[in-house]
Amino acid sequence: MLPSLKIWLNHFEYHSDHHRSIGTDVPHALSSGERAAIASSIATFQLGEQSDGQRLLRAAQRFAVTHAAPELPRIIELLIREEQRHAQLLGAFMDSQGIARKRHDWTDRVFRALRRLAGFELAVHVLTTAELIGIVYYRALESATRCEPLRLLCRMLVADELAHVGFEAELLHALRGARPRWQRALQRLVYRAFFASAVLVVWLTHRKVLRRGGYHLGSFRRSCRTQSSFYLRPWPSEPVSVEAQRKAA
Repeated sequence: MLPSLKIWLNHFEYHSDHHRSIGTDVPHALSSGERAAIASSIATFQLGEQSDGQRLLRAAQRFAVTHAAPELPRIIELLIREEQRHAQLLGAFMDSQGIARKRHDWTDRVFRALRRLAGFELAVHVLTTAELIGIVYYRALESATRCEPLRLLCRMLVADELAHVGFEAELLHALRGARPRWQRALQRLVYRAFFASAVLVVWLTHRKVLRRGGYHLGSFRRSCRTQSSFYLRPWPSEPVSVEAQRKAA
């Protein structure tokens, strides 16, 4: 059984009509040390947030037909728009700080290639992996700076990503619930290997921010695993309640 799609649709439609922004009346200058640690890293994340998501949307449309889930394409469309809104907010902050935007990055190309090659379920898995790690990253970024608009922006992004992951986890649990136990076990092994590899790549490419935010490799891995375990470990299909999401946050 698919998750409560109508409830999730209401959630995403509400947020699409209530855009949040960062006030311009708050002092927002980055220090030279913050800028040196953050500039390249935040530009990479801004690039990753601005995908048009058309392949994911088309996959969701095909999936919706075969699984009688008419609300799903609209949910995915709104989720993609929210990610693009993240890119706009990050881009506006970068522009205010004179931080150059990136046009390409090898890590972004890898994630996009995986989503292009994947079917709908695997594409959702790749997206969920990026968002789970992103939650930990944005919390580290918030701790890595005293720039109040950036700290507020990080909190906004984490709140949105938690909702995204809640929906995606519920969807993935529902899809796997009908499968034999051995298939679910194999999927867990493959996913854990992929997730561990993604965590290591993010550490290697963003360790200046992560270290400044109080992480070392071991603690970053543990924080990412904690997020992943909370959302993706229940089997076969157990909805993630709003209260449980608050506790994980």
